[in-house]
Amino acid sequence: MRMILSFAALFLSVILLQLSTGGVGPLDALSGLKLGFSTAQIGMLGSAHFVGFFIGCWWAPRLMGTVGHSRAFAAFTSTGAIGLLAHYLVIDPYAWAFFRIASGLCVAGCYTVVEAWLQAQVTNETRGRAMGTYRVVDMTGSLAAQMVISVLAPASYISYNLLALMCCAALLPLTLSKMRQPDTPDAPRLRPGLAVRRSPLAAAGVVVAALSSASFRMVGPVYGEQVGLATDQIAWFLAAFVLGGALAQYPVGWLADRYDRRWVLIGMSLAATASCAATALLTGLSPAGILIMAGVFGLTTFPIYSIAAAHAHDFADHTERVELSAALMFWFAVGAIAAPLLASRLMEMFGPGSLFLMIAVGHVVLVLFGLTRMRARPAPEDRTAYVWSPRTSFLIGRLMGKSRERD
Repeated sequence: MRMILSFAALFLSVILLQLSTGGVGPLDALSGLKLGFSTAQIGMLGSAHFVGFFIGCWWAPRLMGTVGHSRAFAAFTSTGAIGLLAHYLVIDPYAWAFFRIASGLCVAGCYTVVEAWLQAQVTNETRGRAMGTYRVVDMTGSLAAQMVISVLAPASYISYNLLALMCCAALLPLTLSKMRQPDTPDAPRLRPGLAVRRSPLAAAGVVVAALSSASFRMVGPVYGEQVGLATDQIAWFLAAFVLGGALAQYPVGWLADRYDRRWVLIGMSLAATASCAATALLTGLSPAGILIMAGVFGLTTFPIYSIAAAHAHDFADHTERVELSAALMFWFAVGAIAAPLLASRLMEMFGPGSLFLMIAVGHVVLVLFGLTRMRARPAPEDRTAYVWSPRTSFLIGRLMGKSRERD
């Protein structure tokens, strides 16, 4: 409890940040529909978010080294608030895409600061509890963010203003904290090829994880509107995905630590393919049925990133942990930038079900590639521990590194 209280300011900032930046994606999608944006333009907004996210992951450690943690956090939070408030200055999808770059920059930058601060404060004795609490806080904030849109009117200045207020409020706990500002960690070298060299299957896995997660989060509200869900039901639809993913982590982690991770990855991808195909082909489902399918979809797709990351770390030594985590995050960002735009264009041409058919195709390719890779080399004898890996910043590897080492 003492440890949790010592990090209370950081965790409160994370929750407020999640409520703000996590709510803007679905709000933008519903607002775009009301304002007459095309499905492809709404997908472009989601892709723009991840462009900003990638820039923030790369730039944030360098900015911290220049101005310090608190000032860097204030700069990124202000950028996010400006992006939110600017929405109603210019009603144009391309201008909104620029504003969404600001929100992505805010997310990556703020998480980088928080995780660097956590890394400096935890010890080997408190790391497990600190990271467990951090993941619970992050997931709780993510769930709550999906529900925010049920009370925010689409295409309303007041809605964006409320999100901006929460973004500004995230400044207060961290900047007013009495915790000593830590030394700035060295920024990891970004070597995308490292992930491919250590495990081509893991690199492919994180790209498919991005295909699933980013397209659903950014274009899912459009799908929900097109299949007849009300705004509050769309909020539950998105929350069901997050909740399903959270519930899957422990049993999937248990399997991934006891069996060949490639088989676990292939099995989850087969289950994801089945859930996507069922969602796309079973037309006329009731709202409750659609929510159940969203939960199953999260259950089968959410753990893919963590399985792939654990598999990649099985082939790395301890000196490569941070750079490998950054490389995996790079490939996730690449997939996340492309996925919403591709999904939205397919939905525009072929209807809402094509969102899940696209994701199903990605998982089929991953299954075939996984079977091919299993013939290329055997599973490693010494394996790291499975870790539920947040996709938050390039520095997350510093926090997770010790957790991956076997006793």
